[in-house]
Amino acid sequence: MADPLFPARKDDQSRRGAGHRGIALGASLGRGAAAKARAGDIVLVQLAKPGRRGSAARIVRVIGRPDVARDVIEALMLDRGLERGFHPEVEREAGQARDRGLEQGDSGSARHDLRKLPTFTIDPIGARDFDDAVSAERIDGGDVRVWVHIADVSAHVREGSLVDREARRRATSVYVPGAVEPMLPQALSNEACSLVPGRDRLAVTVELELHGAAVHRVAFYRSLIRSDERLDYERVDRIFAGRESGREPWQQPLTAAREAAAALQRAREQKGGLVLDSEEPEFSFDEQGNVSEIRGRAQTESHRLIEHLMIAANEAVARQLEQRGVPCLFRVHERPQPERVERLADQLASLDVPTPALPDHMSRSQAAELVGEMSRRVEEHVRRAGRGRAALSSLVLRSLMQAYYSPTNLGHAGLRSSSYCHFTSPIRRYPDLVCHRALLSTVGGPESAPRAGELAELGAWTSERERDAMTVERDADDVARCFALEQALYAGGPGERFAGEVIGLISAGAFVSFPRERGIYEGMLPVRRLRLQSPGRDSEREWWELNELGTILEGDRTGATLRLGDPIEVRVDGVDSVRGRVDLIPAR
Repeated sequence: MADPLFPARKDDQSRRGAGHRGIALGASLGRGAAAKARAGDIVLVQLAKPGRRGSAARIVRVIGRPDVARDVIEALMLDRGLERGFHPEVEREAGQARDRGLEQGDSGSARHDLRKLPTFTIDPIGARDFDDAVSAERIDGGDVRVWVHIADVSAHVREGSLVDREARRRATSVYVPGAVEPMLPQALSNEACSLVPGRDRLAVTVELELHGAAVHRVAFYRSLIRSDERLDYERVDRIFAGRESGREPWQQPLTAAREAAAALQRAREQKGGLVLDSEEPEFSFDEQGNVSEIRGRAQTESHRLIEHLMIAANEAVARQLEQRGVPCLFRVHERPQPERVERLADQLASLDVPTPALPDHMSRSQAAELVGEMSRRVEEHVRRAGRGRAALSSLVLRSLMQAYYSPTNLGHAGLRSSSYCHFTSPIRRYPDLVCHRALLSTVGGPESAPRAGELAELGAWTSERERDAMTVERDADDVARCFALEQALYAGGPGERFAGEVIGLISAGAFVSFPRERGIYEGMLPVRRLRLQSPGRDSEREWWELNELGTILEGDRTGATLRLGDPIEVRVDGVDSVRGRVDLIPAR
């Protein structure tokens, strides 16, 4: 039989019944697919139906080996219910939809031909799809005209089609290290709807005329574009820093787009928007499927350029739909609850981060303004101290309400936006495709406006699927980090010490982030392993207790403290790569 590779979670109990597919390590092998498996391989198994004689399960697929990072991540995705492929009928229809869309481009009917307009994309180096492109130019009076081109997925995917129903069921693409579970089949996501350079592509364009950050004029229409260059964030940052030269025809448009984005950023900061610069990991794999490098992807000016232009386009679309009374899914981020903001102020104060004065009776509007101000003070504190970004940003985020999709516009508190939707990523998010159809119904397109009675349920479903995807992505990141750490420890030898930083606290211990060559890793330091030593004496047990604010662990014997953001030296006690866990002990 086979041993389960991933332990069942509480939410799995009801679905792990007869006929359920699960991930296991092969132990004894039978016929069929098992004949291709070796003992110890990771396999996908199908549990037998009730009353069926014979073996309790059969091997459906051999996935790989438990000592290969890419194989374990693939197994994790399957274990969490991801399909890892499309039904042949969906694939066939996607191929037809790809060809049908390209025929529309050849006819050019009802589309603005923008192929001569200098256009570029900016994405991560390892991006798998390109659903947004930008054009820009300076115009009279110092204004800037910006075109945000978004892949016209609705031209390829008809509402109610097999591809549309499958995209609606998936609701989002899931991105994990080295792999993706796409919302749309590859014929669309990587081919017809991807705005690759040098190829004619169908788009929906938002044209913005900006005086500083003020939108003087906006237009929406279908277009035919051809990207001139596929830029990445690192290259754009080198150009901005003067370490590399741009090229025409996209150099001047890039400069104009930079100017527009900077004005939009200044205006948003003045409005009190959140300031939270995070660092996301990027993983590289070798040919054997092992993690070869982890790079931290920090928010830089190139990221912010695209971010602010996409926000402006999303806001323009949301305003258009709201003014026309067309049903759609808004991206809602409600104002924080005052008691959460009061707790955040107390948490930051306990860590010596300056906080603004709070009113005696705080409204939710005031709470939103205050949390924005606190995020700016956190950023200033981190720059002065040189540490604490991950821990303090996490405190700010936990004080906020969770964003979700809803047909009711309640605004976006984090962006300080009164009307906001997701429009700019229809390849990977179904709510964006809904907004495309809604927008096109207002500008003479054949698409029908979404049916208002269906949107509440659809908003709840897509919000749930988004949260599920984030969980899978986070867990897969942990697995990849662990495999990389194992390799690093093997190269560095046992007992290596790491200079880390406390990024989270619970009553059971501290979560610590620690850098090493080719990566930044995380692990758990249990309180039971925290001991204090005195010269000439044996280690004595120190009992640690978490304060009410969740920001400080304090020892009962000596009064020693371990605080969020504190530096700490640790050693690795154990790594469970399959489950994405690292156990730490104090270096001393």
